[in-house]
Amino acid sequence: MPSKELIKDTMLSGLEEMPTVVLGNYVLQIELEDLKPEVEEIARKELRETPDVAKAAIKELRELLKEEKDLHVPLERDSWLIRFLRPTKFYPESARDLIKRYYGFKRKHSALYDGLLPSKERNIFEQNILTVQPNRDQLGRRILVIELGKKWKTSEVSLDEVFKGCVLFLEAAMLEQESQVCGAIVIFDMDGLTLAQTTKFTPSFAAKIVEWLQDSVPLRIKNIHIVNQPYVFKLVFALFKPFLREKLRSRIIFHGTDRKSLQQYVDPTCLPECYGGTVSLPRIDGSQWYDLLVKCDDEFKAISSYGYKKKIEK
Repeated sequence: MPSKELIKDTMLSGLEEMPTVVLGNYVLQIELEDLKPEVEEIARKELRETPDVAKAAIKELRELLKEEKDLHVPLERDSWLIRFLRPTKFYPESARDLIKRYYGFKRKHSALYDGLLPSKERNIFEQNILTVQPNRDQLGRRILVIELGKKWKTSEVSLDEVFKGCVLFLEAAMLEQESQVCGAIVIFDMDGLTLAQTTKFTPSFAAKIVEWLQDSVPLRIKNIHIVNQPYVFKLVFALFKPFLREKLRSRIIFHGTDRKSLQQYVDPTCLPECYGGTVSLPRIDGSQWYDLLVKCDDEFKAISSYGYKKKIEK
């Protein structure tokens, strides 16, 4: 378990004890522990992270952000600054630009972000369309599973709700040092997607999602795996394709029902049985994640309290 000092340093809300949800012998929680030696080595190799590099980058980033007069951020917190330095390989100017895009996106889509709390988004979790595996993959990455086929009742949950659920999960992952270093992968399970469901996707929604993933998420999205996709999925992907730059496009991998193809990227010991895996941990459903995240409502309020200052209407 992380120390009270580490929790207090990480959490913007001043929370001193991490919420947990007990599922049989398994404890579900946001993982705030210090980096394990093998993850420290990944950080050193892939992100240039050493104590000296981090110290200098934090100092420079703090000075750069002081110049952004219309941006309200927790400058005094090293742990917050590191959240943006890790995905930008400790280049302070790149981290500042990422912070500006992150908050710029929130301002641009304020209708989705204003008042965004787990307690207000119960529906998307109870629909069980989104879940995060309780384990990480063989490279320490979080695994987000999105099922937009058989489970998706379009009359009961909108794509904007799906987006907001993803935001809440990734904001939680950003708190985790191991996720900051190793990143995350996404499994889109499109089993049972119908032609009627495809009509819910629009070019504007596609543009928004791609802008978010490519430019505005302070987390390393390493791969997006598309599985069980029917033929009509081509109609959906055609909407997204024009907005994709090569870096993200190269990270989207189509597997269909070929489990061996998926397992070339994700070790079977890290996958549930439904994807040909052998993971022995309990399958966590959306409502169980809701039970955990709702206990962090105050943290999400604190996260939302920062950003571009609202202009006062004259």
